[in-house]
Amino acid sequence: MEKQRVRRLYAADYLITPDRVIPNGAVLCENERIIGVGGQSGFSVEPEIELYHFKNAYIAPGFLDTHIHGAGGCDCSRCVSSPRDLAAMSKILGERGVTGFFPTVVADTKEVMLENLQQLSQAMRAPLPGADAIAINVEGPFLNTKRAGSQPHEVLCGIDAGFAKELIAAGNGLVKIMTFAPELKESDKLISLLCENDVIASMGHSLANETQTLRAIDAGATHCTHLFNGMEPLHQRQVGLAGIALTDDRVTVELIIDGRHVHSRMVDLACRCKPDNRLIGISDCTMASGMPDGDYRIGPSEIRVIGGFSQNADGKLAGTTTMLDSGWHSLMSCGHLSETRAAEAVTSNPARHFGFDDRGILLPGKRADLAVFELGTNRPLMTVRRGEFIYRAENI
Repeated sequence: MEKQRVRRLYAADYLITPDRVIPNGAVLCENERIIGVGGQSGFSVEPEIELYHFKNAYIAPGFLDTHIHGAGGCDCSRCVSSPRDLAAMSKILGERGVTGFFPTVVADTKEVMLENLQQLSQAMRAPLPGADAIAINVEGPFLNTKRAGSQPHEVLCGIDAGFAKELIAAGNGLVKIMTFAPELKESDKLISLLCENDVIASMGHSLANETQTLRAIDAGATHCTHLFNGMEPLHQRQVGLAGIALTDDRVTVELIIDGRHVHSRMVDLACRCKPDNRLIGISDCTMASGMPDGDYRIGPSEIRVIGGFSQNADGKLAGTTTMLDSGWHSLMSCGHLSETRAAEAVTSNPARHFGFDDRGILLPGKRADLAVFELGTNRPLMTVRRGEFIYRAENI
């Protein structure tokens, strides 16, 4: 049976495509695809077209969060035992303008990691009510214990190619990125294995020096996990991972944009150093995102959230509760980026870097993934995923 054609026109004060800003812009969608983008005057509202005209609002591509441990009570590292499931996480992200995300897991015992990845990959294949879970991010266990952050030392280990293969296999084709410390022995073999399996090799939680970092990049590592966090600080004579990641254009860097993990001037430094397409904003959110203050977890680690501030028992930062809809504005206020370039960091940049070329930009032929926000307050008004409404504010 032929699918019914549904055409919808979304209009607002302006569009962030994100390549450019279109004043008085509109996006015409047919079912799950965009078929037209431009000024409102270029579109005629025919009888079969549903019109959604937003006043005092702007439209952007749906956000992509490629490093997020949980939200809405769901902990991706232990998805079955979480108080809430992946559907709850999907729903709350959809309410914040996110249309796609990478459930991110931390290090745990081998048995728990493998079982969780199998269960997580199965849950990701089921229909979700909000944002799509599109790939898995594995943060560990091949990390340096001296830069472990909130991850317990006892579950970290040296590089084991056999274990890495098992992790990839347990993800059933959904593992897209894995974080490792490049100074660990046999890191070159791990990078080769990851590249062979179309998994991005990401450097992080590391004490790597200049030589070790460059060797990893030459071998195929193209990503840096949450720049400045989980690595040695910048030093005027001893260049390590942070310095190389800032200045080597082969490397795409993540920035946690919650306003706490990275000082505003360091955000500014990263934004000045990295080319437009090599900067990705991430939330690093935990299961506590969108939830009240209290006690939560990230995998095997207990965390406590007070006033939206998340830390473990040792007082170390342990993820965030700031989602992309509010966090991305720090790239403008702290990094002094234009609105278009800041939007790129949470839309087209992650889409392009991870090979999801069908989304992250408002262009004909792309997926009808878009988010509408109120001017001034930046309150989410509507989120559309593959042409379907996954969130509508009251009275919309």
